[in-house]
Amino acid sequence: MNRLWFGFCLLLMAGLSASVQAAASYISERKGAGDFPLVSPAQQAQIVIDAQEYPGLLRAVHNLQQDIEKVSTVRLTQSTTPTSPVVLIIGSLDKSSLLKTLEQNGTLDFSQLRGRWDGYQIALVNKPLPGVEQALVLAGNDKRGAIYAVYDLAEQMGVSPWAWWADVPVAKKSQLWVKAGTRIVEAPKVKYRGIFLNDEAPALTGWVQEKFGGYNHKFYLHVFELLQRLKANFLWPAMWNNAFADDDPQNPLLADEMGIVMSNSHHEPMLRADKEWNRYGTGPWEYSTNKDELYKFWQQGAQRHKNLESIFTLGMRGQEDEPMKEGENIALLEQIVADQRQILTDTFGAEQLTQVPQVWALYKEVQGFYERGMRVPDDVTLLWADDNFGNIRRLPTAEERNRPGGAGVYYHFDYVGEPRSYRWINTVPLSKIWQQMDLAWRYGADRIWIVNVGDLKPMELPTDFFLRMAWNPERFAADRLHQWTQDWAAQQFGPDQAGVIAELLQGYTKHNGRRKPEAIEPDTYSLLHYDEAERVSRELAALVQLSDQVQQQLGAAYQDAYVQLVAHPLKASQAVFEINRAVAMNQLHGQQGRASTNDWAAQAQFWFARDAELTAAYHALGDGRWNQMMSQPHLGYNYWNDPAQNQLPALLQRTPPPGADMGVMAEGAAVYWPESEYRHQPLALPPFYPDGQTSRRIEVFNRGLTPFDFSAKASSDWIELSHSSGAVRQQQVIQVRINWDKADAGLNLGEVHIQGIGWGGARVKVQAIKTQAAGEGYLDTDGYIALDGTSGTAMRPQPDAFWQALPGHGRGAGAMVATTAPEYRHQSLNQAPYLQYPLYFQRSGEFELQLMLAPSLDFVPGSTLRLAVALDNNKPVLVDTLTDRSNQAWQQGVLDGIRLVKSALKVPNAGTHQLKIYLVDPGVVLERILINTGGLKPSYLGPPVSPYRAAQPQTKNRETEQ
Repeated sequence: MNRLWFGFCLLLMAGLSASVQAAASYISERKGAGDFPLVSPAQQAQIVIDAQEYPGLLRAVHNLQQDIEKVSTVRLTQSTTPTSPVVLIIGSLDKSSLLKTLEQNGTLDFSQLRGRWDGYQIALVNKPLPGVEQALVLAGNDKRGAIYAVYDLAEQMGVSPWAWWADVPVAKKSQLWVKAGTRIVEAPKVKYRGIFLNDEAPALTGWVQEKFGGYNHKFYLHVFELLQRLKANFLWPAMWNNAFADDDPQNPLLADEMGIVMSNSHHEPMLRADKEWNRYGTGPWEYSTNKDELYKFWQQGAQRHKNLESIFTLGMRGQEDEPMKEGENIALLEQIVADQRQILTDTFGAEQLTQVPQVWALYKEVQGFYERGMRVPDDVTLLWADDNFGNIRRLPTAEERNRPGGAGVYYHFDYVGEPRSYRWINTVPLSKIWQQMDLAWRYGADRIWIVNVGDLKPMELPTDFFLRMAWNPERFAADRLHQWTQDWAAQQFGPDQAGVIAELLQGYTKHNGRRKPEAIEPDTYSLLHYDEAERVSRELAALVQLSDQVQQQLGAAYQDAYVQLVAHPLKASQAVFEINRAVAMNQLHGQQGRASTNDWAAQAQFWFARDAELTAAYHALGDGRWNQMMSQPHLGYNYWNDPAQNQLPALLQRTPPPGADMGVMAEGAAVYWPESEYRHQPLALPPFYPDGQTSRRIEVFNRGLTPFDFSAKASSDWIELSHSSGAVRQQQVIQVRINWDKADAGLNLGEVHIQGIGWGGARVKVQAIKTQAAGEGYLDTDGYIALDGTSGTAMRPQPDAFWQALPGHGRGAGAMVATTAPEYRHQSLNQAPYLQYPLYFQRSGEFELQLMLAPSLDFVPGSTLRLAVALDNNKPVLVDTLTDRSNQAWQQGVLDGIRLVKSALKVPNAGTHQLKIYLVDPGVVLERILINTGGLKPSYLGPPVSPYRAAQPQTKNRETEQ
């Protein structure tokens, strides 16, 4: 089935379930007719496995015994021959004599399994052998497939893959029954699925040194087992100050035993770690001047891994992940690859060369070599990369999809580099991962999916999602991501609170996806417009309050896991935001000379201390089980790299005068009275509209230490005040509203006069524009129309091109993704799918249209990222969203999490109109739409969605009816 047509069918069918587990549950705590008693009061199954099986499989079976005992308190016996009427048979097709017997006697058919890489089959059969009434068979096409079957059973019983890594408890069950009729055949869609441990100091390295004494096989045993339980098979090991095979010679041997395919990172060729050259290399890391030494160095890597399942990275970059000092010398790079291939030929034999897995990582400047004509042999996998911020730079063309070596993607949840490093905590929403990796799948990048997970520990949720999606991308649909998150939460904490926990997980990741914590600064969120900073503060506070309620309802066994997976990342993200908000308020109040200046400095210091307390509490979990794991500095960035330690921004301190001193500030501007009079900038509230913001605020504040009384009086009865008088110690807020029944049609002008300390008092101008919207659509109020991408209707979808809703993505409620088949080519906009947004304008004019788009890249060579815009049935105007390709524009885009594209929108008359956004190029992600009709104010997120007025029912003409 065409991959895009499959996706279109998912939309029509509301999507397949993106379940955490590979298939519907086949384990029950209650006996049904024909069920298999894995553990029951009357009997328990006997594990039967060949003594000659793979050591890695035997290790997994031992873990399964322990898992069953954790769940049921019963430890199953193990034998090489069945001696019980109910047996659990485990094996691989090439090693197990029992599986061969079952196939030969016609009990089982392995034709759907045989030959499928990493595939496994789980089947319940009756009377398979003499003396055996029932058998549950876990069969693997190969070693890994059998291991995956074992851990699939463990997961179905209720053992989370994160049981060790996140202290997820195992729920006790007195009985375990395998449902009658169980038959599962599974195999991955992406061949190599793995993670990269990177940027691992100080956090992971400090923890590893404390707990294991270094990056040795005792540590990697737990990494490998996690990968097995998540049905992954590939690893780039930690490399900052480490060398996997050299630090502990048992590391690569254990990886091979456990079925983990090892490689080295994109800049470490031929399975030699970067740090090995520092230890053993002679001369410079430059092939043009030191070829002989480098050649010998690489030969040793090939020999060391000759009998181990590995992937050899080809090519060469500079040391420590820098560009080559020789520059963009394509001829030299081609010679390097040719020489590396000769080493592999000499090691494995010429007839085996094309069967030895090899990869060329097209990372950063290396992609430029490819685009300028450098090529590698077709059996070498091309590993395309994202831009380090989750936006894939390139995917295979139709010609490249026919290469035997295939293609893959190197993705990032962690990065050190410009414009701002992000290494501390999970910041990538699942919707972002899904959208980009769905592209990778549909464009044939299915040989390798590997993701930089940094320290691993803070990235449990996205790591799980990424690897499960790699197993079968077709199981994952845009509208089922919340369900996946809920399933994941249920797996870790049980079903009772799973729905709420899913909201918490999506809530904090959405916040961090808007802007990464390391990039949040005091001026990021507006203090002046749309209540933005306060609104974000309330959102996070509500999430934290909800999280505390959930945590109180969870049992003691779940507390540590909950802190690690939910409470800590949420509260830590809140602390970073609140530090910056408090600093911003401190600066604003300091500039206005408020008595509350020092209070906001104290708030910043409180949240800074709170951040440290959260880190200390995390490190204290389980008597220090995760000590140092959250030690990554994340506060005080002033350029791309992290500070040496967390730092609090400079704060203003003020000594207020002993008396009273009134100040007044109107919503929307930092200028205040009495300074406004000196600057000849009268205070004025933004205009009121009947369908717009219902109230606006005036702040009466004290610049001194002595409280004072104030009075407020409106000049007209259509202006209503929440307070007409009061006492001010530090601040009082007057909410101003409009009584529209008393206002005249059209423009109403008035003011609020505030008297307190000081001669004359402050006067705040008030405008109310009374108009009546008589049509349907999102209303032009407060000088703008604001929409989320999902506010409209997708029109004219086609099997090979459609706008796809992606709930929860971006700055609003959801985004719309331009989705096409790889072979789709835009022809006529008259036939193109489009989004339609009904709008109601108060007046005619030429207005500025702002499109907030995800900072996606033009991953198809020779094309760009375009859409087209039209009002009503006018001719669509093409809009290129990538006109500015400067590094500065890219940096701004990834820091903001959006690319802002502006164009003119001509509205010929007031009333209802239809805005249409046409699909032109694939990969465009439309998050928000803003139309500035004269009053749009600067803010980070943009204003809330404008109110919508439905069509009014037409009044029937009685005379006509008669």
